[in-house]
Amino acid sequence: MTRDDADILRRGLAAFAELGYQGTTVRELAKRLGVSHNYVNDRYGSKEQFWRAVVDFGIAGHVADLMASFEQTDDVDVLRAVVTRWFTLAAGTPEANRIIAEESVRDSTRLDYLAEKYTRRFWGELAPVIQRLMDSGRMPQVPLLLVFVALNGPALALTHQNMHNRLGSALPDTDEDRIRMAEQLAQLVVGGLVTSGPGRQEVPARTSPDS
Repeated sequence: MTRDDADILRRGLAAFAELGYQGTTVRELAKRLGVSHNYVNDRYGSKEQFWRAVVDFGIAGHVADLMASFEQTDDVDVLRAVVTRWFTLAAGTPEANRIIAEESVRDSTRLDYLAEKYTRRFWGELAPVIQRLMDSGRMPQVPLLLVFVALNGPALALTHQNMHNRLGSALPDTDEDRIRMAEQLAQLVVGGLVTSGPGRQEVPARTSPDS
């Protein structure tokens, strides 16, 4: 990849993160990229193909780092390392994280792309770790999807700057402070999921008022 290619993708990443896919027109892209109106279609084939290239540019390089977090011997250590790395990557790549958050609520071929290329691979590695922790009594017995929700929500919320502003507490400005915040969040979340020792836990099913 040339320096010019990287700059084009970096600008595209910023545009999609700010405006969303639907709000980012080809005309607006050409303006922000400093290229001709036909550049995106000529170079990438379509706006969606350019979006895929942008996503790969924004997050593909971090996948190896995240997957390397599984190289631990104890499942609790694996979970802690993976969640910490997941959250720090989310905090360190806010534009890519905003794109993921935006696409996660829409049924589209773009969400299919994210799920097939990234999410399912990652979750396929993490789910057995969580299941073993449940089976050993180190985590409550709940549906695996519920654990994904418990982990994915905080990761996406790390980029909800506007809501944080309205709560009177802006997100940190420096990379160092953002990483520290992500690490603290990971400790909080993992600490709430994992018990200090074996002992099977069951999360009671909700009962009706009449039962």
